[in-house]
Amino acid sequence: MNLTNRNIANPIPQRTEERYWQAATARDRRADGTFVLAVRSTRIYCRPSCPARRPLRRNVIFFRTQQEAETQGFRACLRCRPNELAAAVVLVQDATKLLAAVGEDPVRLSDIAKKLRTSPATLRRAFAQVTGLTPRDLAEALRIDRFKSMLRAGRSITDALYETGYGSASRVYERSNAQLGMTPAAYRKGGLGMKITYTIAKSPLGKVLVGATEKGVSAVYLGDDNAKLVAALREEYPRAEIAAAAESYGRWVQEIVGRIEGRQSQVEVPLDLQATAFQRRVWQELQKIPRGATRTYSEVARAVGNPRAVRAVARACAMNPVSIVVPCHRVIREDGKLAGYRWGLGRKEELLAQEQKTEHVSATSVAKA
Repeated sequence: MNLTNRNIANPIPQRTEERYWQAATARDRRADGTFVLAVRSTRIYCRPSCPARRPLRRNVIFFRTQQEAETQGFRACLRCRPNELAAAVVLVQDATKLLAAVGEDPVRLSDIAKKLRTSPATLRRAFAQVTGLTPRDLAEALRIDRFKSMLRAGRSITDALYETGYGSASRVYERSNAQLGMTPAAYRKGGLGMKITYTIAKSPLGKVLVGATEKGVSAVYLGDDNAKLVAALREEYPRAEIAAAAESYGRWVQEIVGRIEGRQSQVEVPLDLQATAFQRRVWQELQKIPRGATRTYSEVARAVGNPRAVRAVARACAMNPVSIVVPCHRVIREDGKLAGYRWGLGRKEELLAQEQKTEHVSATSVAKA
């Protein structure tokens, strides 16, 4: 490829560019927000799903963000309006700050929209586009996070209960048990009595931390910084005995890295998880999704026997502590877009692309045989 057609300001690996081009050619809506394509001849940049006629490949440059494209002198397409996505992100960030202060009273979306000088409908669209959640869902998640932080800090359940806006003990037990995976009293112990050892390995998606007890794997975290991964484990279990593993779990780690690379499962990875009955049903259902395939949140809800529990399914996916082993990255929105991955949508995209690629290769090999 002629280097004059590449994004020199912020180079993107050629293999990634080719994947971007495939997504753009297919007008894949799931890729919207992960990159934009710019046309050198018209000086216009678009979303991957833009319905406009596709330019010649040699005239296309890819940028990770619309800001990068505009810095290089490209302007937003008036047909697909890719700059609106960036505006939606800012709007959601501002709304999140306001929602963080919301107590147990119902979220008044009209009040928040008024403060942000927008309409409730625009705010709902922005949340759906950026997070896949409703403002009410996010407000509840933020409140649970505050509640968890206070318990980890050693505050009493009663203090945490009222300072986070819950009006009664029954309400906090009802709601928090679904997201903590245990009762508040158990969570307040912060893993007291647990012995967790961890190891960190390299993978195509950066570093992967595998934490386990003698019963099985309890944590699979993805990231780029060893210290941050360990800090996340200690934050979740502040009173557990946590130490680097004397052994690297051998086959377990090798198996998890292999799955990240898109390979078929070779060995069963035992799990040691604290969860509600509903979470366990969801996570077990996720493990049934074939490599290279996806399911929507509503499909998973129907599969666990509760078609109306779409939001609860989304929360269970977000709370999944053992990514890869429980493949929550294979769950997508109804419109086919990616949303709600704890380790970043870029990694979710990479995981799905790699699985679909290797599954296609495997299927082709079988057909030839």
